[in-house]
Amino acid sequence: MEIDSGERLRFPDQARAGHIADAVSSDVVSGEPVWIILDVEGTVVPTEYVHATLFDHARAGLAGWITRNLDTPAGRDALAAVRRAAGLADSAGPDEIMTVLLAWIDQDRKEPALKVLQGHVWQEGYASGELRTPLFPDVIRALRRWRAAGHRLGIFSSGSVAAQRAVLSRTDAGDLRDHFAVHFDPLGVGAKREPDAYRAMRARLTPAGRAGDGGADGAPPPVFLSDVPAELDAAVAAGWRAVGVARPGEPYGNADFGPHQVVRGFDDIDGVRR
Repeated sequence: MEIDSGERLRFPDQARAGHIADAVSSDVVSGEPVWIILDVEGTVVPTEYVHATLFDHARAGLAGWITRNLDTPAGRDALAAVRRAAGLADSAGPDEIMTVLLAWIDQDRKEPALKVLQGHVWQEGYASGELRTPLFPDVIRALRRWRAAGHRLGIFSSGSVAAQRAVLSRTDAGDLRDHFAVHFDPLGVGAKREPDAYRAMRARLTPAGRAGDGGADGAPPPVFLSDVPAELDAAVAAGWRAVGVARPGEPYGNADFGPHQVVRGFDDIDGVRR
């Protein structure tokens, strides 16, 4: 596989049957570097790993982590957040909190208080070597070629920032944390299906390829890649470019992506000659 010299971020006119938009417009395909922000579950990492391995690991490890951290700042903050989110009394103890947490896991709730606690448990699991993240095979190729082309990469996931960094710390392609310049989660910017979250992120993104701090005014719109159509809707409503990732066998692999450009995987995002 050879990287195209002068590579640009380009998207195919065809990717799958269904609702597919025209090619993404010229402000994205220009040679100027852009921010590429990635979802994780179903986009970078198989959904089955998240639900069957990570969620089960957190379920098994939450009670122990809480017990060990009752008197630590991280533990006190995490438990207080659960009490607030669940409407529990300030006196609610670990047993009541665990009942709430297990119910949230069963419901696949994207509750930030749960995500923070899961992140703590996963950090320990990755640090001990018990956990190792499987990636879709095209992920590392894409990360390397996008960075080589000058694009800057970030993550926006329902998992906490700590959880994101843990998941990337030990993968079947090694430690990927250095590939990503920024991380966002709903606790920091808002829900993934709300346009305001994408407006908040864009305000924090230094224009790709430029030095200094500040927002992205005048820069090409960031690009968001996700397997969830509603998240793409929110990104576009906030002025982003968005691309659906409909990976075969994933829960959203046959979803209706409406007007959005859709690819089957990162190799369908052009710039590579086979």
